[in-house]
Amino acid sequence: MISGYIVKKGEMTSIFSDKGKKISVTKCTALPLTVTQVKTDEKDKYSAIQVAVGEKKRLPQAVEKKLKKLKLKIKPLHFKEFKLTTDTLPAIGDQITFDSVFQVNDTVSVSGTTKGRGFAGVIKRHGFHRQPVTGGQSDRTRAPGSIGAQTPGKVLKGKKMPGHFGNTTHTVSNLKIISFNPENNEVMISGSVPGHTNSWIIISKSKHYDKS
Repeated sequence: MISGYIVKKGEMTSIFSDKGKKISVTKCTALPLTVTQVKTDEKDKYSAIQVAVGEKKRLPQAVEKKLKKLKLKIKPLHFKEFKLTTDTLPAIGDQITFDSVFQVNDTVSVSGTTKGRGFAGVIKRHGFHRQPVTGGQSDRTRAPGSIGAQTPGKVLKGKKMPGHFGNTTHTVSNLKIISFNPENNEVMISGSVPGHTNSWIIISKSKHYDKS
């Protein structure tokens, strides 16, 4: 099947395992994905499956023509490509469900866009400590302090300074699929995942070592 899945992030909550252990989980909605394009090595020089997810009222004219040509009566919000992990090719218009890609207790990585927090100082952005209040610097308690020495006479690249905080792609690895309810398409993932509520996140099989 495909190498990942795109789901909508929900709220966080806590559940208890069979052994009575409290687990923090993130509720997500994993709607079925519609196959809109199949890319092969012969035609496209690589193999992948393009899927559509979500729904919107209006589409660009080019997208509407493409879907009309494929005889698909959908108005997707997003298109996403995933690598093909099996030799079986799905047909255009087929539905891919979450339980056909992942199983309960699978170790996964979750990627999403973090919350944008605008322009932030070094305390909020990098976790710096305050400077002393005493000593005649009452207006410098939240300042970063010195940003360089006399040599080399410039600010080194990558210096932690105030700036735009958030709104970047972030990946959290070594999470687990706790449960999946096919009746309401609800999947629970252990821990917290990046992004705000109702944002779209991508789940893929984790390549990191599972310590559990």
